[in-house]
Amino acid sequence: MNVTITDSYDAMSRAAADVIAATVTENPHCNLGLATGSTPIGLYADLVRDYDDGIISFADVTTFNLDEYRGLDPDHDQSYRYFMNKNLFDLVNIDPAATHVPDGANPDADAACEAYEQAIAAAGGVDLQLLGLGHNGHIGFNEPCDHFPVDTHVVKLTESTINANSRLFDSAEDVPREAYTMGIGTIMRAKKILVVASGADKAQIVHDAFFGPVTPEVPASVLQLHPDVTVIVDAEAGALCK
Repeated sequence: MNVTITDSYDAMSRAAADVIAATVTENPHCNLGLATGSTPIGLYADLVRDYDDGIISFADVTTFNLDEYRGLDPDHDQSYRYFMNKNLFDLVNIDPAATHVPDGANPDADAACEAYEQAIAAAGGVDLQLLGLGHNGHIGFNEPCDHFPVDTHVVKLTESTINANSRLFDSAEDVPREAYTMGIGTIMRAKKILVVASGADKAQIVHDAFFGPVTPEVPASVLQLHPDVTVIVDAEAGALCK
C-alpha cells in the first residue's frame, strides 16, 4: 500500500487524476471503476480539463460505478447516474453505452445485482477502482458489519450514512434507506485500487482503515490485503498518519 499525503485538496485531486489519466493513457480500452461523493469532484474536474487540453481520450474507456441508491430514477438529481453525467460523462468523449451504474430503478434487487456482477465479469473485470472513504470506513455502501460482503448486493444504509448524505437532499427523510453496491469481493478483484480522502473529519478513519487491524467493522481496512493500493489524502486527512 502506497500512502501519499498532499498539501491540499487541489493537490490531492490532481495527483489522483494523474493516476487515472496514466491508466487511460497506458490502456485506452481500460475498465475504470468510479465513485461519487464530494471528494472526487475535484479529480473529475481535472480529468475533464485533461480531456479539453487533448491530453487524454475516453473514447474507448468502459466504466463501472460503485453504487446507486435503490429506488431513484437515473434522471433524479441525487442519483449517482445523474452525478456522473454532470461531473464527467457529459463533459468528455466517452460512449454513454460504455458507462455502467447499478440500476437503482429496478425493484428486483437480486436481478439488479446479478446483472451488474455479470456485466463487470463480461468486461474482463475492473483495471482501476476509485474509492472514497466514509466516516465509518465504508467503501461503496459496504457498511460496518460482522463480515465482508462478497458480491454486488442491496444494503440498508446506516443512520450515520443517511445523515452524512442528507445535506444533498431536502431533508434526511428524503434520503433513500437502501442502495445497490459492489461487494467487498467485487472491489478487491480490481487489478489496482485508488483511494482518496480529504478533510480533518477523515483523519481518524484514514488512520484506522490503513494502519489499524483488518476488520469488517472498518470495511476499508480490507484494502490492506490488496496487492496494489494507492491512497492519496490531503494534509488534514493525513494528520494522524506517520
